[in-house]
Amino acid sequence: MKPSRPLYEREPELAAAAEAVDALCGGQAAGGLLVFTGEAGIGKTALLDEIRAMAADRCTVWSARGGETVTSVPFHVVRQLLQPALDLFPPDEVRALFGDWFEITAPALGLAEPSGPQPDPQGVRDGLDFFVSRLASRSSHRPLLLMVDDAHWADGESLAWLAGFTLRLSELPVLVVQAHRPQELADRNADWTHERDPRNGSGRPALTRVALRPLTPDATAALVRATLGEHADDPFCREVWAVTGGNPYEAVELVAKAQDDEMPPVEESAGLLRELGASARGSGLVTRLERLGTNANRFAWAAAVLGTDISQELAARLAGMSSAEAADCTARLRDARIVSGFDPLEFVHPLIASAVYRSIPPATRTAMHGRAAWAVTEAGMGAAAASRHLLEVHPDDDQEVVAQLREAAGQHLAVGAPEAARRCLERALAEPPRPHERAVLQYELGCATLLSSPSTTVQHLRAALDTPGLDGTLRIDATFRLAAALSHNNQLKEAALSLAAEAARTEPGPGLMRLQAAHFLWEGMQATEDDGPARSARLARIADHLKGRDNAERALLTLRAFDAMLRGENAEMVVDFLERALVDGRPARGLGWTDTEWGFELPAMVGITYAFTDRLDRAEELFGEAVRAFEISGWSGAHLAFAHTLLGLVHRRRGRLAEAEGFLREGLRLADRAGSGLPVHWDATCLLIDTLLARGRTADARLIADRYDFGPPYPAGAMVLPDAPCVHGRLLLAEGRIEEAVAELEAAGAALEPRGRFNGVWAPWAGDLARALADTDPDRAKGIATRARAHAERFGTDTAIGEALRCLALFAPPEEAVRLLADSLRHLERSSSAYEHALARFEYGAATRSAKELARAHKLATACGAETLANRAQQARASIRSPE
Repeated sequence: MKPSRPLYEREPELAAAAEAVDALCGGQAAGGLLVFTGEAGIGKTALLDEIRAMAADRCTVWSARGGETVTSVPFHVVRQLLQPALDLFPPDEVRALFGDWFEITAPALGLAEPSGPQPDPQGVRDGLDFFVSRLASRSSHRPLLLMVDDAHWADGESLAWLAGFTLRLSELPVLVVQAHRPQELADRNADWTHERDPRNGSGRPALTRVALRPLTPDATAALVRATLGEHADDPFCREVWAVTGGNPYEAVELVAKAQDDEMPPVEESAGLLRELGASARGSGLVTRLERLGTNANRFAWAAAVLGTDISQELAARLAGMSSAEAADCTARLRDARIVSGFDPLEFVHPLIASAVYRSIPPATRTAMHGRAAWAVTEAGMGAAAASRHLLEVHPDDDQEVVAQLREAAGQHLAVGAPEAARRCLERALAEPPRPHERAVLQYELGCATLLSSPSTTVQHLRAALDTPGLDGTLRIDATFRLAAALSHNNQLKEAALSLAAEAARTEPGPGLMRLQAAHFLWEGMQATEDDGPARSARLARIADHLKGRDNAERALLTLRAFDAMLRGENAEMVVDFLERALVDGRPARGLGWTDTEWGFELPAMVGITYAFTDRLDRAEELFGEAVRAFEISGWSGAHLAFAHTLLGLVHRRRGRLAEAEGFLREGLRLADRAGSGLPVHWDATCLLIDTLLARGRTADARLIADRYDFGPPYPAGAMVLPDAPCVHGRLLLAEGRIEEAVAELEAAGAALEPRGRFNGVWAPWAGDLARALADTDPDRAKGIATRARAHAERFGTDTAIGEALRCLALFAPPEEAVRLLADSLRHLERSSSAYEHALARFEYGAATRSAKELARAHKLATACGAETLANRAQQARASIRSPE
């Protein structure tokens, strides 16, 4: 029974809602987030019903509701919310609305069978964002109002989507209205609305949060008299308020019970209200239910176990009764204001549903969940649908339950719900499985969380490796994935040690080569290592003769090329290693961006190596493929952030500084969604700072550095792309903090040289240190620049040689400096490094006092987006009176 109309003492809440709806339907169509909080029965649902009625003529209104017994069902609330849209359009139009996101997101809504790699949950959420945004555009004449009641019982996947989607409401004609019990949402650590500042001027949507209060005695009296008549006296009304505490739901139910019992609403009856109120809730409700008869009681139990959208047929099967008996029970429960609707059924109020569910004796409730799982499976609804009931069943060494839970986990993973998969697999372990299957199940559990929680993955894969039962292939794969998870958790040393230990017990063959390749990978990616040259020599002995006949050989060749690039070995030889590692110029099948056997690190290393050997076209092609592959597969978290960062690298190396800045800022935005302090944060921050410095925006670079804590101490495990201390030293130089810059750059050189890493483009410490020391210690500076030239000529790329010559010209007599700058210019003009070319052109023009060369430098710098360099060139040109 819905509370009486009008709502009592809800004028401020309705005014807030009216303001939000008016803003949504106004000329600017401003979206927003309206949150109502309050205890059970306080009137949240009635308020949402009133807002729905208020907006019905102007808005497209879709609603959903969480349920206490279905919090473990992934995307339950999202499916309810979007079902009207799915019903509104024919299947081909629904598919068109999803666009390229259909294969990633449609399985989560039950619209298609999963296909392709396991999607990243963030990718599924992004697809939902896209779909709802398209719907909002289609409904611009009737903007979208999305209402979520009982959000404290919404499933985690739906809450995660809402948390992200509502940040975008300032861009969309969508109003989200949400209601929840604050303590219960806080207990789940799911109250994302408290992390936001209302109307904070940052482009985020307006947030209005309203806490509902109990009714006053006067409002309670008005409610009583509206139902029982104006003759209800003050003592009676006051007692209704005292018994219910001003809770609207309890007050309405109590008054309805008094009306059913034909109780006179006068002072003489007031003493009976407390007992009557008890019968409307808790144990009183249970007693009331029992009076309806055994069948009705059993049917209500079945309905409570099934939760929401209750199928009368399924409830009848669970209760063990015929359809006719179920229909009779439904009618009696409806008359008693316990359930509403026909098929599907719903409980009249969540308080009633909770009271009925909790009234079931624990052993009976557990058994009913077991029967519900069987009934759901028999109805063809699948293992995933049955799993929420199996999670409630006591472990009983039932191998069929283990099999069902494993199947359900696979289905959850396929739709982007790894947390749901984790719950199923953990419950399957508790059943328990047969001893020889336990390790495999732990391996599956580790794989389930690989994309979402590296630390959890580490725990489960270590347990799997410590448990007998993994065969050779699975052991190798588990070790490889463990190392990847450790690396993503900034534990590269532990990753390398785990691989070395497994390699020592593995027979020669492809498996051993896979372990060796991974071992070289994570050893080489460490920020520090004990003996880098020895590792490089071992890698060279293993890889130099390989032809790339299989993926293990191709992986080793990729690692050899990357290592040789960092060491500054001959670039032509480095590129030859890469060509042997590829098939027809592309990563081989199984070594692609989303192939999980080897991981995305190998194609990334191929592209990075091309970028630092002046093969920028090849690098850009590969990194563009990374973005497409991750988007197609729904890997929209740290993977996509890294792909954008890599594209930023290519544009930085090309001298397209504005484009580089755009990709790097997008990489950081995507990384921020995935977490904080991730390896990709370091890479994107490092490259963005370097790009901003090239543009001459030192203050902006400092803001980024401070925001992301860029500077020492650097990540203990992983190297940063490019070398972080070098870029930090460059920032200090730009800020005029010369002594600090010198110390930082000296430390960078002291860390890199013992490892044999002399690539001055990846780690430009030598050139910057020489410039920093030019005034105070020119002889030492010239020595550093001379050695840097030797290393650059050994490496052999035009960028490396041109940059080394440009630096060395600082320490040469004027005539020789002009010659060195001319040579630098010839190299950089042949390279794809337009910004470095602009620098050399400027320095050559300044050295020769050539207005023509300075004009060319100005044009190049402007095209690069290097504003400060362009201004310097313009000023230098203006200061020259030339006959040219």
